[in-house]
Amino acid sequence: MTRSDAPQFDAAGFAYRNLVLTAVLVATVFVSTVVVLGAASRTKAPAVGAPIVAPAAPTVMPAMPDMTAAPAASGPVAAPAAAKPVTVQEISRPAADVPPPITRTTPATVVVELETREVTAKLDEGQTYTYWTFNGTVPGPMIRARVGDTIQLHIKNASASAMSHNIDLHSVNGPGGGANASIVAPGQDATFSFKALNAGIFIYHCATAPIPQHIANGMYGMILIEPVGGLTKVDHEYYVMQAELYTSTPYGTAGQHDFSMDKLIAEHADYVLFNGRVGALTGAGALKAKVGETVRIFFGVGGFLASNFHVIGEIFDRVYPEGAFGQPVENVQTTLVPAGGAAAVEFKVNVPGRYLLVDHALGRALNKGAAGYLEVEGDQDRSIFDGAIAGPTH
Repeated sequence: MTRSDAPQFDAAGFAYRNLVLTAVLVATVFVSTVVVLGAASRTKAPAVGAPIVAPAAPTVMPAMPDMTAAPAASGPVAAPAAAKPVTVQEISRPAADVPPPITRTTPATVVVELETREVTAKLDEGQTYTYWTFNGTVPGPMIRARVGDTIQLHIKNASASAMSHNIDLHSVNGPGGGANASIVAPGQDATFSFKALNAGIFIYHCATAPIPQHIANGMYGMILIEPVGGLTKVDHEYYVMQAELYTSTPYGTAGQHDFSMDKLIAEHADYVLFNGRVGALTGAGALKAKVGETVRIFFGVGGFLASNFHVIGEIFDRVYPEGAFGQPVENVQTTLVPAGGAAAVEFKVNVPGRYLLVDHALGRALNKGAAGYLEVEGDQDRSIFDGAIAGPTH
């Protein structure tokens, strides 16, 4: 573009635009002033001698919760009732109560006797709960058979029961897992049989309506179907099941705890427990081993929350996930066990001391009860671990 072709500066147009912009700015300031003055005129000044109200205090952020305290209850909390007299001295089935490995090499008929009982037992110190059970404990007895066996199951409902009960075994090939063949009213009994076609660790539970209530009250257990040839030999086998309690009063409240359907539907568990009660796998109930021994834990979830099963200070040498005896997964820190599912974990203990069994969703372990002990005795090999093996932490 040559100089003669360039656009010429329009001084008159420039002045006109500036005049318009100035007028708009003045109008805007005027309108804003009118609005502010109008609002001020509508605000009443306090009368002479009237008290002056101080401005509201700034909102204070709530303190962080104490992670070692019992969780606060959500929704209405029922008034605590007095603890009831217990009808069984111990609700928890010992973790060591595992049937011995099968040594026979041919199939057989395995007869299983179960009785459904409704009992009141200690939940924790000063606390009771009315459990519904198989054979009076939580979990129910562990059943053991092998592929090819015929399991003949007899189920009886105690005459003192208030509810009908039955059993659904996840190891059954057939509609309902045996539930339709085993419905028993109080005082009645039933028998059915099934053939064990699949190896694995399977859950069983009551399946009488309302099914979630029967399960939550303690009606679950495990059945182990060994593969042909059996399992590898270990020094100790243990039986541990995790489940929740949904109670009308919060965790730790003294007295009788009653079942809450509202909390179950909301999946708001007050307790998450190993083998039925707080502290079941501590003290005399702790798992035990010696340095150099091998441990197998059959672990199942009888309730409705998946478990993140972990032994603090150990690594699982082998895990059979989903309860399936195929190729194990090796060198596992934590294994996920779904609701209605199971797993087997195996490991060798190399260092003495106390090991904690936990659901690694640690609020459940520290605040709701899902913790237990494995006590290991023996000499410390400082080439493996050289440090304190006991102290104030876990």
